Amino acid sequence: MSELVTGEAVALELRPARLPSRALAVLIDLTVVMVVYIAVTIAVVAASASLDDAAQVALSIAVFLLVLVGGPIAVETLSHGRSLGKLAVGLRVVRDDGGPIRFRHALVRGAIGVVEILLTFGIVACIASLVSARGRRLGDVFAGTLVVRERIPVAPSGFVPPPPPWLAGRFSELDLSAVPDGLWLAIRQYLTRMHQLDPQVGRAMAERLASDLATRTGAPAPRDAPPGAYLAAVVQERQARESRRAFSSATAGAGPSPAVGPGRGAGTQGGHAYPGARPTAPPSPPPLSEESSAGPGPSVPPEGRPASGFVPPA
Repeated sequence: MSELVTGEAVALELRPARLPSRALAVLIDLTVVMVVYIAVTIAVVAASASLDDAAQVALSIAVFLLVLVGGPIAVETLSHGRSLGKLAVGLRVVRDDGGPIRFRHALVRGAIGVVEILLTFGIVACIASLVSARGRRLGDVFAGTLVVRERIPVAPSGFVPPPPPWLAGRFSELDLSAVPDGLWLAIRQYLTRMHQLDPQVGRAMAERLASDLATRTGAPAPRDAPPGAYLAAVVQERQARESRRAFSSATAGAGPSPAVGPGRGAGTQGGHAYPGARPTAPPSPPPLSEESSAGPGPSVPPEGRPASGFVPPA
């Protein structure tokens, strides 16, 4: 197993794939490619039946190169090393340093794979994989690539351990604008997996990441803090800044509350309106009595009280 930190933070632990899993992935890829090749060949033969023999031979060679050679190269380039077979088995092609492959890597692998896989029925590839310490075939050796396992056991959760209490908030004035995203990803992956690494390997990684982070920030790492604790404290400070920035953006997007007059959405107390108060409903009119609901008529004064107003003559 090879442990390293890459610029793209692809993996901290590279586990080379073994021959059985690689053979199964190649078998799946060959099955798919052969089905496509047969279908395309039948279509081309039917379309070129009126051509002469030389043209049909040229078309056959072109179909062979495009489907059996160009197809795998295009798939590995576009998927960054994940063909259908490798995706089904859980493998991936990466560079020797752990980064994603490019077109030139896929081109070399595909060109040499024609000889060691197609023309020799995979015998040369199997022998080279058995001899190599990391299970690489000739195409991997010349292209500078490695087939690794992607489905590896990881920590139960991607939780970044917090720094010691005496380091919390110590880097609030640190300038983090020059730190690239690749370095942040590498630091985060190290912090989530540092308990799975060998102590010496983990210490070396922490020192290298802390040195890179101190170079980007322009401030030296504190000598009294271990490299792992320093990385955790800086990551916590970055997360706190992002949280404050997101909260301030949400608050600014809400905007001020519109002014509302009394009795229309603003509570009043002592003649003053409070925007945050709950709106008060206007007073409801008193319920109508049976006499008033019956319609207009002579008013009858209550018992014991003199009648007021004009009294019509009898």
